[in-house]
Amino acid sequence: QVQLVESGGGLVQAGGSLRLSCAASGSIFRINVMGWYRQAPGKQRELVAAMGSGGSTNYADSVKGRFTISRDNAKNTAYLQMNSLKPEDTAVYYCNFVLSGVGGIWGQGTQVTVSS
Repeated sequence: QVQLVESGGGLVQAGGSLRLSCAASGSIFRINVMGWYRQAPGKQRELVAAMGSGGSTNYADSVKGRFTISRDNAKNTAYLQMNSLKPEDTAVYYCNFVLSGVGGIWGQGTQVTVSS
């Protein structure tokens, strides 16, 4: 059984930075895609950033130039560096890994709150 554990959320002032981490544990053959999503109150969950196994990336327009996704395959870990945070970035952030032979797995979520 594969589990994802997130860390790094918290409260930060607008303009500040946070770094989220998501580590996978368990029986893992290959992680094809590592992604980050977020869900604000009353809104649908949306893709923030994703990275394929070859290093290709995809970002939501709202975070381009401010957020950076990276991955450490040896540690089965994804990171989301968030700079120049805005109050509208406030949400619960979830990681999602797509694993060969398993499919998509979600983390438990971590709260990010940006104060104005």
